[in-house]
Amino acid sequence: MTRVVLFGATGMIGQGVLRECLLDQGIASVTTVGRRTTWKTDAKLNDVVLKDPADIAKDAKLSSDLKQVDACLYCLGTSAVGMGEREYTTITKDMTLRVLDGCRAANPNMRFLFVSGNGSDAKSSNMWARVKGETENEVLARSPAPGSAVMFRPGLVEPVNGIRGEQSLLYKAVYACAPLLRGMGMPCTTTEALGRAMVAAAKLPAGAAAQAALGGKSILENGDINALAWGKPLPR
Repeated sequence: MTRVVLFGATGMIGQGVLRECLLDQGIASVTTVGRRTTWKTDAKLNDVVLKDPADIAKDAKLSSDLKQVDACLYCLGTSAVGMGEREYTTITKDMTLRVLDGCRAANPNMRFLFVSGNGSDAKSSNMWARVKGETENEVLARSPAPGSAVMFRPGLVEPVNGIRGEQSLLYKAVYACAPLLRGMGMPCTTTEALGRAMVAAAKLPAGAAAQAALGGKSILENGDINALAWGKPLPR
């Protein structure tokens, strides 16, 4: 049985991941950490509210609980629209690395699963893609053991199962077009598939066996995510 901690459980992607964690019989417990409560009640859910979710060391009980956690599912994030690079970096990169360091201080063997995005590249001319890529690189650099960190790069994530996505007219139109875009071969997934894929990665055995199960990959592209979600072989 696998124990997980989930950051960002109140966002669209985090809601989908939390749903799959609670449904999966292989997940023994879920600790959510965020600025707001999830308002959910479940026997295996422990809802932790922190003003600064990365301040793990300041919560003695959380620090103690994390010693028994097998995987961190990191779904915190924000849109780069209207943000400068410094502000976006603080939220996207700095916060991620603080949480990573806090989790590993509690349990050095904890697997770290990071939701990045399709097109992330530390050398990109696009600010958001560059910052995401830099974050991926740093997480992997701090996770040298095989299978100790996995990056998820979903494309368009369609909210399903009653989960609400962004409510702007633009996003509503994009979500409505998701089936068409998927049929055209565009990188698309759903909150359910991404959640199932992260749960599957969290439950993998420790060490090299985990990386082998992922086809030697530490970065999962959209097609990998959809395959892993439904128990299919990952594309080569």
